[in-house]
Amino acid sequence: MSTNFSELRIGFIGLGLMGKPMAGHLIKAGYAVTVHNRSQTAVDELVASGAQAAASPREVAGQSDIVITMLPDSPDVEAVALGPNGILSGARAGLIHIDMSTIAATVTRQIAQAEAEHDVKMLDAPVSGGDIGARNATLSIMVGGEVDTFSYCLPIFEKLGKRIIHIGPSGTGQITKAANQIMVAAQMVAMSELLVLAQKAGADPTKVIEAIKGGAAQCWTLDNKPPRLFKGNRAPGFKASMQYKDLNIVMDMAKAFGVPLPATAVNAQLFNAMITAGRGNEDNSAVISVLEDLARIHLQTHSE
Repeated sequence: MSTNFSELRIGFIGLGLMGKPMAGHLIKAGYAVTVHNRSQTAVDELVASGAQAAASPREVAGQSDIVITMLPDSPDVEAVALGPNGILSGARAGLIHIDMSTIAATVTRQIAQAEAEHDVKMLDAPVSGGDIGARNATLSIMVGGEVDTFSYCLPIFEKLGKRIIHIGPSGTGQITKAANQIMVAAQMVAMSELLVLAQKAGADPTKVIEAIKGGAAQCWTLDNKPPRLFKGNRAPGFKASMQYKDLNIVMDMAKAFGVPLPATAVNAQLFNAMITAGRGNEDNSAVISVLEDLARIHLQTHSE
């Protein structure tokens, strides 16, 4: 592997809502980037920006010093990493695999162990910040794995995010992301409750948000989500279906470690109601729709 960082070859697998702009930042930073994705459109867009296309994860690994995966769920990462045409099948000794997906910590550790047997190092580095953070390279990145490998890869992380913290050994990045998703879901539900209450009780929700977001209620959610909702925009920055998937990971972890999470269990069911209603492709802030239905109102929207 090159010790000159400008000569490092980076593979990127998974070019969805967040993966595509993340790969784009690495291309703009001057890295040689090889990309692969199930759908070809995102690949073509990045190739037009200077990336090389690969037909499989195996091919990506064969052309890369570091491979980043950004995939929907645990089975996807496991298949891409360890499958018959996966990363490990094309990896040379010394390859680094950075998984920036949100998956179960137990699966992360299984993949890391399998890869270590072939002298491939793995970091679990899930992110927070949604599509906004991915586009603006302001993601929070929580990393598990060997500290020396983390330090070596830090310049790459710095092209993708602003808050980058090494948590501990393999799996601890995913544990941290699970904790993050507890708070994200709670904020989305709390925001939805206060907006529905304000409107039905007769207060202007836009003014309520302006009044409270500078005080003790201030949070990322109140800073970023209400303007989209007030414009009637429920298109995903982060899909509700993915939020629900993450909450299932949280609840499985809670069961495994004997931790009661009563509020998170309720929030998971609210997102489950969204999925059941066919709204899984909407933004996670659109969980307000469940509460609107229960309260029999709809949040007023405006164009400005």
